[in-house]
Amino acid sequence: MTEPLLSVTDLKVHFPIRRGLLLDRTVDHVKAVDGVSFEIPEGQTLGLVGESGSGKSTTAYATLQLVRPTHGSVRFAGRELTTLRREELRRVRRDIQIVFQDPYASLNPRMTVGRIVGEPLQTHSVGSRRSRRAAVADLLELVGFDPSYTNRYPHEFSGGQRQRIGIARALALNPKLIVCDEPVSALDVSIQAQILNLLKDLQRDLGLTYLFIAHDLAVVRGMSDTIAVMHDGKIVEQGPADAVYTSPQSDYTRALLAAVPVPDPERMRARKAERLRLRPALSQA
Repeated sequence: MTEPLLSVTDLKVHFPIRRGLLLDRTVDHVKAVDGVSFEIPEGQTLGLVGESGSGKSTTAYATLQLVRPTHGSVRFAGRELTTLRREELRRVRRDIQIVFQDPYASLNPRMTVGRIVGEPLQTHSVGSRRSRRAAVADLLELVGFDPSYTNRYPHEFSGGQRQRIGIARALALNPKLIVCDEPVSALDVSIQAQILNLLKDLQRDLGLTYLFIAHDLAVVRGMSDTIAVMHDGKIVEQGPADAVYTSPQSDYTRALLAAVPVPDPERMRARKAERLRLRPALSQA
């Protein structure tokens, strides 16, 4: 069997709680991520699902080494990332990029669209100034954006358009893996569908691998080959997307599914009753 593109084993991220004025000491730890393991084969998508505060984004940042793990292994394309130095990580990050949750906060308001999308190329000294301008135009066109808008600023665009700019920036260095940190949660439902379809088309055309983070199982189901459900820093259920959605094994997963809205009053009443039934089990999880 071939090695998966990304392999995370027993990942832990514990933040210290400190007290004291003169003698600052650690009295406890917040276990944001506590023993998470998963694999993503090349060209596939793992959906990481859970409520806010469950540890999804911290897992993503620790995978990218933006937050250094307390314990565990992160292997990307056969290389152990947790032991790499800063300059070595900088080279690896050409192959791993991220699309952030908030399209309004993730783009520098003082930079034009052309500078934002071309910044990774300039940072990694890819090509000449002329070739970078051509690459930026191609990237914007690839995400369905008008290349003539390169001299405009982020405030001139809607949330969906800004997210397309963020995706174009993530694609600039031709990465193998893209971490999508709740990329549609800040968008209207109709725009969400457009962005999800764009991500799927890009995966098909470019052979991308995704770590897709969301709190909505309905969104993740259509995007993912495998789903991992997180609760309190741990993965409580993991399996093929359809199996997790149709035959959940964990009460927490069932509660997440019961919270997904459906256009049927009778089914919504039944789901509300299901959530109430599961509440005692969740409080003990």
